[in-house]
Amino acid sequence: MVEFEIVDDQLHLIYSPRDGSSWVHHRFADGKPLVIKGTFHLSQIQLVEELPSDEDLDPDDKSIRFVIASVEGDYIRFDPEVLPVGCPVLIAKDALLTWKWFTSEKRTSIFQAVADLKPSRIVIGGPEQDAIPVVEYENLVKRFPSDHELKRYVLARVASVVREYTDAKVDAESLYQKYVGKRLGRKAKDFQSLFREQERRKYRYLYDRLVQMLKSEETYSEASWQAEILQIVRLLNPKYIAAFERVPVKDFDRDTVRELDILLVDASGSVDVIEIKKPFDKCIVTEGVYRGNHIPMRELSGSVMQLEKYIYHLNRWGPAGEESLTLRFASKLPDGFLVRITNPCGIIIMGRDDRLSTHQRRDFEVVRRKYKNVVDIMTYDDLLRRLEFVVSQLGFGP
Repeated sequence: MVEFEIVDDQLHLIYSPRDGSSWVHHRFADGKPLVIKGTFHLSQIQLVEELPSDEDLDPDDKSIRFVIASVEGDYIRFDPEVLPVGCPVLIAKDALLTWKWFTSEKRTSIFQAVADLKPSRIVIGGPEQDAIPVVEYENLVKRFPSDHELKRYVLARVASVVREYTDAKVDAESLYQKYVGKRLGRKAKDFQSLFREQERRKYRYLYDRLVQMLKSEETYSEASWQAEILQIVRLLNPKYIAAFERVPVKDFDRDTVRELDILLVDASGSVDVIEIKKPFDKCIVTEGVYRGNHIPMRELSGSVMQLEKYIYHLNRWGPAGEESLTLRFASKLPDGFLVRITNPCGIIIMGRDDRLSTHQRRDFEVVRRKYKNVVDIMTYDDLLRRLEFVVSQLGFGP
């Protein structure tokens, strides 16, 4: 058994061998060191009392004390001869030390494993800035691989090869992952709750703002309408870090330059194109039917065609277009940021669907899905529903 006790300005290790202490004294008398639990390297120098003679040895005395560290201010500093891990080891004086802080089941020095990462020193607890909190270190000790875990790991590594070529039935990799997950038992921190109220207020404001805009759309110019809707879209889609208006695009078919309304740039530099139209009542699908179907209105089909042509020209522009756009918007993007044209997608926001009949909605959905791989067609009611769902997900209905 190994215990620790602070005596004056020293830390004593109290060692109680199961079969008495006489063999330890004989070992020291022969000039041999003693290694306890594969971690503490002890010799006669660290003994608290002088080595007794053979006549003075008490077979019933099972405890031996060693001085293994000194107390310095708020910390215990370990003797580098006793704990030879290659860097200084300090532990807060008020920490409740047990041998498990130092040694794993396999007699592996935990501090040696930490020292192998090459820190300048190891500090546990206390006020120092580079100190590992006691709670975190205790969690590390609990999660340190056991003998059983190491065996499962070896089997998992073997199984990753063997199961590719044989009919081995044991899925060692799955068993290992389940064991580790159960043993660690680490739960994810709910940091989303820290921002939940701010997020709720943000999306509730956007919802109310869009409702107000839709009630008074005639008071907006097209430019101001697009600017406000674009802000809502970007707040709903935070992957977009920038939006540029009136962007010139090379038209190779007519050897001229087209100007697309709005170009979106995401965090990886990839671009998408968005068209924002004011929400006219009848611009989605026809009220009447053609051969039993409500077909797209000219405004919708024209917008889709326009966006597809923009995407077509962007793709044809290729690397030259990437270089041109990067240079054009360099002052508005982070240093070294590159614009990329990689299969751009399109977004169309237009019209209302709140007054469509069931059949009109069905046919409109068919149209939307037809273009889904290239263009995402959204109505303003879609936008309202998305905002409503986000607010509801955060725990509060609009």
